[in-house]
Amino acid sequence: MSPRTHDSADEHERATAPPAPPASGHGNTPDTPRPPAGGAQPTERPARVAGSGGGAVPGPRVAALRRFAAAARRGRGLHVASCAVLLAVAMTAGSVAVSGVRDGGRAGTDAAPAAGAVAAGVLAGGDLDAGVRSLRAHLRAQPRDFGGWATLGLAHVEQARTEGDPARYPQAARAFERSLALEPDNEPALAGQAALAAARHDFTGALRYADRALARNPYSERALCSRIDALVELGRYDEAGEAAATADRRRPGIPVFTRYAYVRELRGDVRTARTVLRRALDSAATPADVAYVATALGQLAWNQGDHVTALTHYARALAADEDHLPALEGRARAQAASGDREGAVETLEQVVARSPLPGPLVALGELYEERGADGDRARARDQYALVDAWTALARAGGVDVGLDTALAAADHGDPGEALRAARAEWDRRHSVHTADALAWALHVNGRDEEALRYARRATATGYRNAAFLYHRGMIEKAAGQDGAARDSLTAALELNPAFSPLGARAARAALRELEAAR
Repeated sequence: MSPRTHDSADEHERATAPPAPPASGHGNTPDTPRPPAGGAQPTERPARVAGSGGGAVPGPRVAALRRFAAAARRGRGLHVASCAVLLAVAMTAGSVAVSGVRDGGRAGTDAAPAAGAVAAGVLAGGDLDAGVRSLRAHLRAQPRDFGGWATLGLAHVEQARTEGDPARYPQAARAFERSLALEPDNEPALAGQAALAAARHDFTGALRYADRALARNPYSERALCSRIDALVELGRYDEAGEAAATADRRRPGIPVFTRYAYVRELRGDVRTARTVLRRALDSAATPADVAYVATALGQLAWNQGDHVTALTHYARALAADEDHLPALEGRARAQAASGDREGAVETLEQVVARSPLPGPLVALGELYEERGADGDRARARDQYALVDAWTALARAGGVDVGLDTALAAADHGDPGEALRAARAEWDRRHSVHTADALAWALHVNGRDEEALRYARRATATGYRNAAFLYHRGMIEKAAGQDGAARDSLTAALELNPAFSPLGARAARAALRELEAAR
């Protein structure tokens, strides 16, 4: 007997609300955005790499986050996590409202395209919401199309990424389950589950699903890319390098090239990373590919303190796709570093109005703090409260948010919570980013001798990151290692003198104290 499946895409959508929990009385961006695999490909396959204040108007989801954060601040003793289900409902309601307006009463008027046509187009850029509507129309007509269900799951993963809405993840999970019920162990669904697990920061699960998908199809681009991502985030960099080389041999293309470059950057090989990304940009044939690769080049330049070059790359990305949020966020950081603080604030306000993720929220809060105008302190607190609200929603969507929580809480929240989150994340994965987060969390809790071991591990691969060097230097200073602290803090500011509005200022102040004490 075949497994029971839902009868329609509409029934599937009604069944995907996040489960309710039980009733109860620095400029450092760890998860580098990488392009989704399996989208539109260039017409000609590129050669392999081997050898190489609120000006913006918030949307319904952001408005729901802000209402929730305000309620959490007003309610004494109100636990943010305990209200996650209410937040999820609010965000889902906003999504339904937006969808209803966009549909414009056209339900039933769109012809259901063939599954192959939908799969080829829905993730290739353009109007993702329209693509999802087309998929649903197709699946109402062909509810046993396992490939269509797998593509719908991937579309929900992409919606979560582009909209900053983790409530999409349970929808994606149900779509993949439906696909696998119809066709057990089909490669598109397994590869999709790998992408979903990675998006939820379940990197062990992502690796497991990717390996299963590759056992079915060794040339699955999505599975090859998810495997690289999982190994990188688990801190298994040698294996990640081997996986990137394998993917480059089997499926050379933009998604593989950008990952190959990132693995080289993590090893300190900036020259090779830059060369690979430039070749990838030369081969980019779609606006989406140009935006992704130019943004990656901008981030690489930013990490080396070359803010002018970073702005040039971000401008090219935004010329290709003016709504590419990673490019907007990167441009804002480079604007601030170049002295255009008002432009940076305006740009980040646009970003968080559309996608209130922890990285840009903290960056905007710190810019408000640095500016210090009337009301800026309260505005900064609002951004940090939104991080807590997003964290609650993400947890309701099944996302492991330990690293995001640790980094934000260490600087702008509860030090004890920062340490708990960082330790839990370290138990799951040993990347340079988790080592840095744990080191900094230990430091803000006064445990500097223990923190030193992790700070050294965070900087041991050769990865050039000014925030890591700053954290190490401050820990060394607190541990009484003045000479080492001077070296680390000087290196941080020489690498990127404006790596963080507040961090760079603190690094300079610490160096002045160290010089005065000599």
